[in-house]
Amino acid sequence: MKNHIAFISEHASPLALLGGVDSGGQNVYVAETAKQLARQGFRIDIFTRWEDPLTEKVVNWMPGIRVIHLKAGEINVVPKEELLQHMAAFRDEALSFVFEHDIRYSLIHAHFFMSALVAADLKQILGIPFVVTFHALGAIRKIFQGSRDGFPPERLLIERRIVHEADKIIAECPQDKADLIEHYQADPHKIVIIPCGFSSTEFFPVDKTYARQMLHIKPGEKVLLQLGRMVPRKGVDNVIRALRFIRNCKLIVVGGEKDPAHDDPEMQRLKSLAAAEGVLHRIVFTGRKNRRQLKYYYSCADVFVTTPLYEPFGITPLEAMACGIPVIGSDVGGIKYSIENGVTGFLVPPRDPVALAKKAKLLLKNDALLMGMKQNALKRVNRIFTWTNVCRQLSEVYATFIQHPHHQQAEISVVQ
Repeated sequence: MKNHIAFISEHASPLALLGGVDSGGQNVYVAETAKQLARQGFRIDIFTRWEDPLTEKVVNWMPGIRVIHLKAGEINVVPKEELLQHMAAFRDEALSFVFEHDIRYSLIHAHFFMSALVAADLKQILGIPFVVTFHALGAIRKIFQGSRDGFPPERLLIERRIVHEADKIIAECPQDKADLIEHYQADPHKIVIIPCGFSSTEFFPVDKTYARQMLHIKPGEKVLLQLGRMVPRKGVDNVIRALRFIRNCKLIVVGGEKDPAHDDPEMQRLKSLAAAEGVLHRIVFTGRKNRRQLKYYYSCADVFVTTPLYEPFGITPLEAMACGIPVIGSDVGGIKYSIENGVTGFLVPPRDPVALAKKAKLLLKNDALLMGMKQNALKRVNRIFTWTNVCRQLSEVYATFIQHPHHQQAEISVVQ
């Protein structure tokens, strides 16, 4: 079948609950691109690592989409930093599934460097071309994390191999492309810039009064929102420090453990910092929320804030803008691509709570500016960043391999 695509996403399942340490933008990207591509007529098999023994090996998730759980190590949750040792087993399980079911894929789309390692091996064995979206690069992570980077050192060597062997590389923003060329000597002709997106069926403006009623927030309160994974590089501590300079305002922090009463070390650190800064009483830590609830959190806020140290792309700013909320974000990575500075929000340096507070106060005090940026945010995100637009570009990349295959795949009978 010409439109049968294999997604490999070893640690980021589309079925995972978002907001945990290893559940975030990549999960959303894999889920949403699969759904949109299936609507375009592609058949998508998503190979991911088996983490939950109660989950079926093969889940017929949606029309045209299967999630296939592969046993690689024990069937339980393992931090992604410790998964590389299990990738040979993952590859062998994928091969077994392909041969057992007589599948002939036209193309593999690998997500993250470990998935791409598996894809590179499958290309050699089966002759299937592959494209890769890295979602994050080890060289950039190393610059910002240094000795705190928990990934094995061979990550960079693997990424260099992938850059050389991949048939196409999907960069998520201009900075991503520049980093691939500078740090990995990637061939610019192999790189295609295709951004992340947002789901217009999930994220759209909700009446603020109604959203606040839903979440028990006072109508006239000024609200900043921080939403995403609770890991140090996301810069939530920077937002907490900024709150000291912004009066008459509360901060809602969404993410972390499902139950905020059971704090992980990062959440404990953030709450201790908030107490030391004297702002703990002005912060609501909600814990993780499901996707259906998020539009109410975005819509209840006056301003969305995200100031990570670095960010390969960042989907939460798009979701906020889709709900008509201006964004103050770090002037880094994909955020400086998705936010139009001074038009849909503001870009500020990371680790600069004073600069963040200055822009937040400007927005919170100026209703006309706030309203103008809300309208601009909605226009920009719907013009550029819908999943429909993203997947139209992806399908154009796929078509070059499906219509004009560059490789002779091993002879495997096709399932009709």
